[in-house]
Amino acid sequence: MVSTGQSSSLREALAESAHSATGQQGTAAGGKTGAAATSKPAAGREKGKPADAKFVEFIDVEKTYGNFHAVRRLNLSIGRGEFLTFLGPSGSGKTTTLNMLAGFERPSQGVITLDGKSVDRLPPYDRNIGMVFQNYALFPHMSVADNVAFPLSVRKVSKADIGPRVTRALEMVRLERFKDRKPTQLSGGQQQRVALARALVYQPSLVLMDEPLGALDKKLREHMQIELKQIHEMLGVTIVYVTHDQSEALTMSDRVAIFENGAIVQIGTPDGLYNEPATAFVASFIGENNALDGIVERVDGDQCLVTLPTGLRTTAMAIGDIRPGAPVQLAVRPERIAGGGDHSDNRFLATVDGRIYHGDHQRLLARLPSGQVLTVKISPDATMATGEAIDLGWRTADCRAFPAGVAPDGITANTGSVS
Repeated sequence: MVSTGQSSSLREALAESAHSATGQQGTAAGGKTGAAATSKPAAGREKGKPADAKFVEFIDVEKTYGNFHAVRRLNLSIGRGEFLTFLGPSGSGKTTTLNMLAGFERPSQGVITLDGKSVDRLPPYDRNIGMVFQNYALFPHMSVADNVAFPLSVRKVSKADIGPRVTRALEMVRLERFKDRKPTQLSGGQQQRVALARALVYQPSLVLMDEPLGALDKKLREHMQIELKQIHEMLGVTIVYVTHDQSEALTMSDRVAIFENGAIVQIGTPDGLYNEPATAFVASFIGENNALDGIVERVDGDQCLVTLPTGLRTTAMAIGDIRPGAPVQLAVRPERIAGGGDHSDNRFLATVDGRIYHGDHQRLLARLPSGQVLTVKISPDATMATGEAIDLGWRTADCRAFPAGVAPDGITANTGSVS
């Protein structure tokens, strides 16, 4: 976690950097400078409401390698100042999509635009995009300051301007004291911050991050998640982030796009994806989930009655094409299951299989008469013994029924827009 002192110091550094950047931009445009020019983030975005909902657009974009479709008919809009995360398992198409936006790959079909201009044929260095890689890609023979200055040097920025801009960038990531060190003399977290400063020093319109925290340990990774979120909120820069770590995506993002088999199967806010997954895959990939197989007995509006193995029945929300007699997969979160009381629409008798201690809570393993073992989130003080009989229950609204065995088509589902 970031201490109060660290957080305050970081905010002050960021505010100074944002003030300077905005002031320079305002002067160049003949606009206001000073306090009036810094009343909004540098990107000019009102918090939670992108000023330009189509700052980045993918229009019917596909990427194929021979007969293999890495990305299928992608239509996606990214708002100016938004933090959008591409989340999915390995091979789902998220990194290929990022590489096409960066210019490292060319689309096999379709158009990519940045700020209204097509960039799918522009080389990476002409796109004004910052990039942070998992391996940081720092020059080992250069000092920290020289690494950060490199993008300014190749853009022919005057030497008189390079020094102050490098200093501000290093202050932003709290590494000004290490400017003369080589990357090999820094920790992994410090190297990551150098890479971030280098990506931001020339004030790009867009920053792309390809699993930049993947090489860090858990504690440092969580620390850097908070710092990245603070930097984004202060500067208002547009960030597109790639990860397979769901907690990382939920922690930092304005929106998350879930990739599967080259397609976006759902896109939305972190809480929207968690509480209202559109497919069984999303329900299982975002957060912990209990999955139960069953057969639909009847459908009543947006709800359905499902028969589980051995004849147990439960009511659930019907998601997608749910019909009587069809197989479905049910999803219910561990924290939505509680002791069966009058408030529960569905009540079952179960047997305790064991408990797993997690500090602030426990995971109770409860076996239903069908043999299905459910995971239930309970108080850390609970003392149920193995073999003890307990009542379990959940509300209909907390249980979602999805058509079984439905795969994304890669066309109609592969669409994202600002919500």
